[in-house]
Amino acid sequence: MIRKLFAVAAMTAACLVQAQDYPSKPIRIIIPSTPGGGTDFIGRLMGTKLQELNGWDVVPENKPGAGTALGLAEAARSPAQGYDLVIGQSDNVTLIPLLMKVTYDPIKDLAPVALVGTTPMVLLVSDKSPFKTLPDAIEAAKKAPDTISYGTSGTGGGVHMAMEMLQHEAGFKMQHVPYKGSSPALADLMGGHLQFAGSSISSAASLIKSGKVRALAVTSPKRNPALPDVPTVAELGYPDFSVVTFYGVLAPAKTPTDVLTRLNTDFNKLLSRKDVQDALASQGLEANPMSREQFAALIQADINKAKQTIKSAGIKVQ
Repeated sequence: MIRKLFAVAAMTAACLVQAQDYPSKPIRIIIPSTPGGGTDFIGRLMGTKLQELNGWDVVPENKPGAGTALGLAEAARSPAQGYDLVIGQSDNVTLIPLLMKVTYDPIKDLAPVALVGTTPMVLLVSDKSPFKTLPDAIEAAKKAPDTISYGTSGTGGGVHMAMEMLQHEAGFKMQHVPYKGSSPALADLMGGHLQFAGSSISSAASLIKSGKVRALAVTSPKRNPALPDVPTVAELGYPDFSVVTFYGVLAPAKTPTDVLTRLNTDFNKLLSRKDVQDALASQGLEANPMSREQFAALIQADINKAKQTIKSAGIKVQ
């Protein structure tokens, strides 16, 4: 018994010393995607700003693969000391673990650090489409179920889930065509091989601005500053509809609480700055600082909501 008490005391003391001395070496931010995308932008932005804020050595490292699940698996098995962080998002924190066999549990193996921001999906048609509004497309789909095809970045992704929820709520049916990423889906939309598509704002923004695709609606409860002229689905007759993607920072489970609290405070301090808010807004993200407990509650609520959608839509685990 005495030995156990000494062991616990020693572990507690070690954690306190670590938290007080943190950081004593470079901090790695794992980015679970290839360079150049929205997740990469967020990881590098937050890493750069954290380094500027504290003078710390923060190193971004891209770990793409397995639909962005590989990076989270890497973080989950890293030492729980606060030197390995990862950018998590709705797909790899909420959806992928429900639909694929992965080597991590997002609740048991990862600790929420800070929510960075949220962004809606945008629903699109080509510039030549006869559908001028989302109600036009829904009405056509109701008249001829499964004759209109819609493209997404993959089965079980955020856009797929949003479309399944919209079809259930509005009472129409389109044919899902999954792609390996948003770019090929948008290319086929512009080429006339698809009649409808969904995408992240960051992936579609340049095409919308150039007029090559037409944005019919965003899936957030209020309009997005990056697309102020595009109505929400809620505005168009479905007032309870709301689907947003979150991006945040996570760490290995059992990382010292003092370290997690310090990181949460620092990231939230950054998110209150206009330069950071403007940079995120350029990608369609709205900064949304919150406590670690609030972020954990958001993740759990997102998982519960996704489970219901997967069940009602009959989406199968791969």
